[in-house]
Amino acid sequence: MRIDGLDEFIQALDEAIDGGLQNQYQLWLEAMGFEFLDTVETRRLLNSFQKGDADNIFSTSAGNLTLDVGTNLEYASFVNDGHFTIDPSKNQDRRWVPGRWIGDRFQYDPNAETGMLLKFQWVDGSGYWDSALAIFERMFERSLDRKLQEWLDEF
Repeated sequence: MRIDGLDEFIQALDEAIDGGLQNQYQLWLEAMGFEFLDTVETRRLLNSFQKGDADNIFSTSAGNLTLDVGTNLEYASFVNDGHFTIDPSKNQDRRWVPGRWIGDRFQYDPNAETGMLLKFQWVDGSGYWDSALAIFERMFERSLDRKLQEWLDEF
């Protein structure tokens, strides 16, 4: 997301208040990252988006309005975009996955004698990331407008 002239505006305000705005701007940007995470509703996958997690991407920067939030977990893209249950390049039509069913949830266990048989098929993605991003873009714009007005009023 790029907002032309925002950095110059922030710099002018920052100079006017002797550098105090930069800290507030950075705190607000990080808070926006957490608000984005709140829009991602994926149960356990959501845990992979927490700040500080080894599989996570969460960085903020105040100077150029940079906010990176995401995950390095490969299956996150499968959930969002959809996937085949079996890699089509392996020329298989089924695959055994060891584990057990607990209620309506499957728990993978490589040592289990029970499991499930996956047949080759396409699983539609949920689009959770795309939906969260669309919601967040609207939230971000409104929040930025409010914050800029607050900073102008305060300083």
